Amino acid sequence: MKKDTDLMGWQAVEHLAELKVDRRSFIKLSGASAGGFLLAGFMSSTVAENSSDVLVSGAELNAFIRVSSDGKITIYSSLPEMGQGVSTALPMIIAEELGARWEDVEVVAAPINEQKYGAQGAGGSTSIPRTWDQMRRMGASAREMFISAGSLVMELPKEELSARDSRVVHETGRFMTFGQLATLAAKQDVPDPDEVQFKAREDYTIIGTSVSGVDNLVISTGAALFGIDTRVPDMLYAAYQKCPAIGGRFVSANLDEIKKMPGIVDAFPLNGNGDVRQLLDGVAIVGSNTHSVFQAKDLLEIEWDEGQASKDSWTQMVERANELKGNQGSETVIEKGDVEQEFSNTENRVLESFYEYPFVAHFCMEPMNCTADYRKGSSGEKDSLELWLPHQMATRAVPTLEEMFGLNKDRITINPVRLGGSFGRRIYTEYACEAVAISKQIGKPVKLTWTREDDVRHDFYRVGGFQSVKGAVDKNGKLVAFQNHFIGMHYNNRPVSGSRFSSSEFPLLNIENAHVTKTMFDIKTPCGPWRAPGANTTAFVVQSFLDELAHASGRDYLDFLLEIMGEPRWFDPDNVRSLNTGRARGVIQLAAEKAGWGKTLPQERGLGLAFHFSHAGHIAEVAEVEVDRDKRVRVHKVVVAVDVGPIINMSGAVSQVQGSVIDGLSTMAGQKITMESGRIEQSNLHDYPVLRLPQAPLVEAHFIQSEYRPTGLGEPALPPCAPAIANAIFAATGERVRKMPIIEEGFTLV
Repeated sequence: MKKDTDLMGWQAVEHLAELKVDRRSFIKLSGASAGGFLLAGFMSSTVAENSSDVLVSGAELNAFIRVSSDGKITIYSSLPEMGQGVSTALPMIIAEELGARWEDVEVVAAPINEQKYGAQGAGGSTSIPRTWDQMRRMGASAREMFISAGSLVMELPKEELSARDSRVVHETGRFMTFGQLATLAAKQDVPDPDEVQFKAREDYTIIGTSVSGVDNLVISTGAALFGIDTRVPDMLYAAYQKCPAIGGRFVSANLDEIKKMPGIVDAFPLNGNGDVRQLLDGVAIVGSNTHSVFQAKDLLEIEWDEGQASKDSWTQMVERANELKGNQGSETVIEKGDVEQEFSNTENRVLESFYEYPFVAHFCMEPMNCTADYRKGSSGEKDSLELWLPHQMATRAVPTLEEMFGLNKDRITINPVRLGGSFGRRIYTEYACEAVAISKQIGKPVKLTWTREDDVRHDFYRVGGFQSVKGAVDKNGKLVAFQNHFIGMHYNNRPVSGSRFSSSEFPLLNIENAHVTKTMFDIKTPCGPWRAPGANTTAFVVQSFLDELAHASGRDYLDFLLEIMGEPRWFDPDNVRSLNTGRARGVIQLAAEKAGWGKTLPQERGLGLAFHFSHAGHIAEVAEVEVDRDKRVRVHKVVVAVDVGPIINMSGAVSQVQGSVIDGLSTMAGQKITMESGRIEQSNLHDYPVLRLPQAPLVEAHFIQSEYRPTGLGEPALPPCAPAIANAIFAATGERVRKMPIIEEGFTLV
């Protein structure tokens, strides 16, 4: 196997989840080229309905499947790969239904062209669920065309033929290879998508197995090229300095001094449009190499006008939140039953707690970068632009570039490049806008690279916040009331990504008495999607507090949690984004069983359990933690039970679970972004620590391969990690963790 190589954040991610493909979008590209078979894939229904000319002239469509006469099967991967494994998983689905032998498959990265491939974005753990049927239909339809061709050549009934191991095989064992049939298969009628039969799960030979990522070899050997590795002819290198306080305007700088430095070609200010998602004021430095421009950037002396810049202060946010705790918010999220009656019942046990979690950075391994070549039109031609852009949703940059630079859409070319991490960070396009503006000014191709300090101080952060929670359990230890004052963040009077507490959040639907209100602080600090937005903090609060209530009532948390879940029910049937308590119970019980819940542990050790439902995934985790007298924490093991439907690539699924736990632990252990006078105070690894190899626990993943449709796994395994570890710390020490990161509570990860 080998592989070649704007909306608001939350809106863009949710837009992907809504995209669907219908049978009208299934197109055959007739004809055979160089003795081969070519099958075009699916476009989004919106594209299909508005592109009749393209559909008729099929030669303008690119193929998703090619089978050459030598038997090589090429499958195009059209979604951005950023470590989530879609470039392997999606072709596996096609190959399964096609009846291909995986060893015959070559996966090739498709170019950016949504007229040909439909939406080419990734986010919100939506890639698998929104393309599951699309990929199956592509493979199954091609399979039937090969069977039809085989029937003609072998003069045998189609009903007696099947496709497997890249062959069309008769009941007697007689066969012909896909390569032999490729030319004729291309001439067969495309089956009606509504009549195509998918393979039964028991017949799968590829789906559900462990397949090495198609790009693992090139990544592990350093041969993979990321956006930061881009080289184009006559390219210059650039850095860009923005005001440390978000929204500051440029006044003056020592540009003459900077221009005289070795390797520097030019230095100049750019006037932005004030939109943090596009272009803010700053100073561009252009040179012959990255090292020179970084050195020059360090010597910049800039005067900023900060009159309209951010004045955000984390210290003030904490003070305001503490003043509000115990009170009700100004806006009601949900109110059902009568929580006050349960709180005033003298037979009930009532508990109140206050939780805090900080802003955190994405801290992608590869800092933001973009290569742009802005070409002035000549001889009556209009200006054009070519980008090499590492991005989750590259085409979302096009409308912004059209508006900002007066370009026509057909004069913009975007080359997809490998992403060195994202987790929601690379849905924004400000680094592309900066590169384009610099290239336009300098008149040459420019690769803009952010420093690590730029990356930390100009992120779209996971939003911080606070929750003041209160609950009541009756004399039998049953949860009878839950109340929450959610204290979150607004930007221009709109909630930022992840700053929410939904009216369907667990356990609100499971109990009779619930009351949630909210208070929102208006901020200017940019925030955006960060792996499992909202869930990544809410799970910590809810699961930690429920564990508190269970302990206060003298009950085992496993029994307490299962009781809240109640009998199996699906609150919104057939909606995969609705909690299914049967599936929840399944993963909770499986995680507890595999972790040995209730077993005797050595002194200073404890087990912690947590469950969370997000991004259509039901996940439970049990952490085994050791804490010594000096509050040094060692997480020995995390057992994870997962129900996201059938697993496509077991190897990829295990990797996603392991990565989620490592990411979750790293974040809760010591990561925190603070700001004062609008300035981010952290800058690099010395003050924003990440998990080191000796601190990594053993992660054990178990999967319930239920009969539901498959859903994504890039995000839902992260949220339960923090509360599972926090609850384990309590089990080991008797001390509650109500604040992240845990270093703020005196704990140190070892």
